[in-house]
Amino acid sequence: MTDIAHSEKNMDVPDGNRVGPGPALEGFMRGGERQYMEKTIHTEEKKQWMVYLILCIAGVLINYVAAQLADSFRWPVYLDCIGTVLAAALGGMIPGVIVGFLTNLFNSIFDSVAAYYSFISVLLALAAAILSERGWLRRFPHVLLSIVIFALIGGGLGSILTWFMNGANMGEDISSPLVLKLYQSGQMSPFLSQLTADLLIDLLDKAITTGIVVLVCTLLPATLRERFRFDLFSDREAERVRTRRFSLRTEVLVMISVIVVFITAVVTSISLSLYRSTLIDEEGKMAWGVARTAASNLDADKVDAYITEGRANPDYGNVSAAFRNIAGSSLDISYVYAYRILEDGCHVVVDPDTDEGPGTDPGVVIPFDQAFLPYVPGLLKGEQVGPIISDERYGWLLTVYYPVMDSQGRYQCHIGVDISMQRLRVSEMKFLTRVLSMFLGFFTLIIVLSMAVADAGLVRPINAIVRAARVDAADPATHEKVLARLRNLDITTGDEIETLYEAITESTGKIVTYAEDVEKKNRKIARLQNGLVITLAEMVESRDKCTGNHIKNTASYVRIIMEKMLELGMYPGVMSREYIEEVVGAAPLHDIGKIHIPDHILNKPGKLLDDEYEMMKTHSSIGGDIIEHMMDMVNDDTGYLKEAHNLTMSHHERWDGKGYPSHLAGEHIPLSARIMAVADVFDALVSRRSYKPGFPFEKAVDIIREGAGTQFDPQVVKVFLMCLDKVRKVSEEATVRNEWEY
Repeated sequence: MTDIAHSEKNMDVPDGNRVGPGPALEGFMRGGERQYMEKTIHTEEKKQWMVYLILCIAGVLINYVAAQLADSFRWPVYLDCIGTVLAAALGGMIPGVIVGFLTNLFNSIFDSVAAYYSFISVLLALAAAILSERGWLRRFPHVLLSIVIFALIGGGLGSILTWFMNGANMGEDISSPLVLKLYQSGQMSPFLSQLTADLLIDLLDKAITTGIVVLVCTLLPATLRERFRFDLFSDREAERVRTRRFSLRTEVLVMISVIVVFITAVVTSISLSLYRSTLIDEEGKMAWGVARTAASNLDADKVDAYITEGRANPDYGNVSAAFRNIAGSSLDISYVYAYRILEDGCHVVVDPDTDEGPGTDPGVVIPFDQAFLPYVPGLLKGEQVGPIISDERYGWLLTVYYPVMDSQGRYQCHIGVDISMQRLRVSEMKFLTRVLSMFLGFFTLIIVLSMAVADAGLVRPINAIVRAARVDAADPATHEKVLARLRNLDITTGDEIETLYEAITESTGKIVTYAEDVEKKNRKIARLQNGLVITLAEMVESRDKCTGNHIKNTASYVRIIMEKMLELGMYPGVMSREYIEEVVGAAPLHDIGKIHIPDHILNKPGKLLDDEYEMMKTHSSIGGDIIEHMMDMVNDDTGYLKEAHNLTMSHHERWDGKGYPSHLAGEHIPLSARIMAVADVFDALVSRRSYKPGFPFEKAVDIIREGAGTQFDPQVVKVFLMCLDKVRKVSEEATVRNEWEY
């Protein structure tokens, strides 16, 4: 480039007529200059990042070495954040936060508790960066105020965090002697003693730390200090941002903050849930062990004598004392007792006296607590029940019931063990404090780093897109409107943003094109599926010469009942328009298992023999197997096929548990099957068969009404009776078709 310029300068041309090197040569010169500048900038950026890396490594080392020196010489200070404050003062927010977080992460290798204080270190780095940016570390009055701020963060928040995690430091920390002295003075509570001691110690610690940082920053040449500066938010950029009401950087920060808070909440709740489950499992294991021990001290053959004779029984005192000793073996065990569970309540067998008062006399009947009502059926059967968590008249307890059998193997009573859950509250609070502290430090680091990346790679280029799209931002556009808005942007940035824009525009165009086609195909598939189901059901029904239009009738009754339930707002967590369509669509398959029933049984005109009836009953489980096979083939056990399985398997179950094939009772029977049971029986009653005439409508309704609470779900029957006008209409139409067929 120098030779070219020299040749041009010495060209022999008249004044006013000199020509330049020409467009091609000029372009070559500009291209060479641009490549040289880009290479220089790239080299400078690499050097700058190397400086930042050195600063971060040096900060972590300074923290570690200084803390080791203080510990070795037993100085009453920590000196574990000199490198953090120095990195923040020299390099700004990013290096300071990195040094603070990495220091605690490194120290957690040797002491796991250090990880819980990462948030304090990160917060200290943020404060140091902000104060340094404002020049507070260069003016003496502000230096003193900075020391107080650092002490409030390190000593104040750190002390509060320590208190919630471990309670008062009475001999475990540098400040422990001072804490003990303040507490023994009788003027302060344990918490106030710890807070005061930590603040005093930290004032000295932060004074030394700040003094060292100020000294280093003063002695360093200005040019070297500038080399360390991490220019994330320059003054020029800050001025540009202030010209707008909301910067994209602010929006990204809010978004990241919300995500971080959400993730923190989710992870913390999951961790707390797992921790609670672990503690409950441990308490449950202890409760079962206590129950088995108590059972070994009770003579099951004498339970009747304990109930009738009470405390007068010669063995009662020994058993009561044994139970009392077992309960006293751990502070967590609240009560150990023996109850005979009958339908009218808990009949006291052994209830030992406690420090809170005398026990209940044998034979007294105690009503069931609300929390135990779901477990009463199992208790009445003599089953092992628990753990049960309750918080009622006896406090927050974990309870287990261990059945005791006599020498003949007959149920006599249950050993009940109540474990106090108060310790769980304290443990949960400590665990929650530690987890939150650790996550706050980590996610503060993530927020700062994410903002740096977003600012450098996203904010500036995307601002153009934001400005172009701002007019339509509030428009709840459909796919077509979104596509029109994207095309109107006409972004030609020539980089990945343009590539992304083009890909989004192209994909949106394809979505608009395919959306309608997909919807049409979905409707066609749905019609095809319904047609296949009806055809399959009719093929099965055609073998049964007695059922006529049974599948159509039952589907109609099911729809009537379910739509009324939806109107009444019943089963809000289940009942929906989609659920109704799934059940009604699956209803024709409820008797699909009859395909395996022999014709001579299926079409027998008279009453079935016992073995024939047992064969007929197998159609429910056979139908369930068929649907399960279909589920396996399509790898789907939800929605339509799930309800088809519920209907085939359970439409002959009874509310009182006397149905088949699984003897389910009450709400253990799927809701769809409980509805089908009413529809199925009603249609069988009113329909004409070769072996019987159809019942009159009113007679059939009376039979359904009488079956409420025994054969049928009373709520389903109640809704059915509300819809008799619609039911009658379907029944009359079905009767006409049935008579025509016969």
